[in-house]
Amino acid sequence: MKDVKSQASKNAAPRKPGGLNAEIQSRIGHQLRAMYDDVVRQGVPDRFTDLIRKLDVPAAQSHVENGGGSTDQNDGRE
Repeated sequence: MKDVKSQASKNAAPRKPGGLNAEIQSRIGHQLRAMYDDVVRQGVPDRFTDLIRKLDVPAAQSHVENGGGSTDQNDGRE
């Protein structure tokens, strides 16, 4: 890591103290993308997909499907 810093400081244009120049930001971006590509490729687990699907169902439809009676429930928006 120390080599990366020294190389970047030799090759980089002057910058404001405490900020990162464009070259360093680009390197960080490439490394982050490489690290998280595997996570993105894994996809969403089935249990999360099912949960998201249930959350997308409108409340009235969900209430009917679950065998609920009255639709005059307090939803907490008083």
